[in-house]
Amino acid sequence: MRLKISHTTRYVYASAPPYGVQQLRLTPKVRPGQSILHWSLDVEGGIKEVEFRDQHDNLVTLVSLEAGHSSILARSEGTVETTDLAGMFGKHDGRAPLWYFKRSTPLTQPGAGVRALVAKVGKTFDSDITRLHALSETILASVEYDSGRTNSATTAEGAIEAGHGVCQDHTHIFIAAARLMGFSSRYVSGYLMMDDTTQQDAGHAWAEIHVPELGWVGFDVSNQISPDDRYVHLASGLDSTEAAPITGITMGASDEALSVTLQVQQ
Repeated sequence: MRLKISHTTRYVYASAPPYGVQQLRLTPKVRPGQSILHWSLDVEGGIKEVEFRDQHDNLVTLVSLEAGHSSILARSEGTVETTDLAGMFGKHDGRAPLWYFKRSTPLTQPGAGVRALVAKVGKTFDSDITRLHALSETILASVEYDSGRTNSATTAEGAIEAGHGVCQDHTHIFIAAARLMGFSSRYVSGYLMMDDTTQQDAGHAWAEIHVPELGWVGFDVSNQISPDDRYVHLASGLDSTEAAPITGITMGASDEALSVTLQVQQ
């Protein structure tokens, strides 16, 4: 499938900040089941300082806020060709070793809630894949999808306690639980073509678990499927902070307004 994507993010400040820097992970990866036919990344109000590949093989563009500007805009767009691999993406890639992906982070630190979910799933399954799909079902049954009630700082345990969350929360819970089960696990940010609309408010997130003899396998808890050819893998990391399309810091900034426009279509 060929997917056309247009993604624009704009930050507007009440007055021009003296300094700001952002890391943009807005270029999809070339990987099994995914190739880039055309892609561009443009910035207004900022200066592209350098590009590099991080330990997860994400292409990162470092951008500084241009002096005297009270807004910065990042626009990425292009066409990606995808193939449905039934969620199986093969051998490990990137510079970080597999054991690194068993490491907990503040957002994915397992506590009583995660441990209870793992205990509820149990161990009596004919395969790791079956067990992981059961974990996905258990998480969605325990944490209802509900937008606007969690935020980027919500932890896996916090979402479980609240009983609701979005794809970011479901993914954090899933990788926290999978690591507790002994699996190397990573967070993936990207895009999903929806059936009923091309206009979206934000990108999507899901998990990839390294299963022995299969390699990395994707799980979208919020939609209860493994990624198919409607998905575009943008970046990955231990949690959302390492895989987010945009992260950064602004010094001396006044009130900030964020707007996002996203189109994903065949």
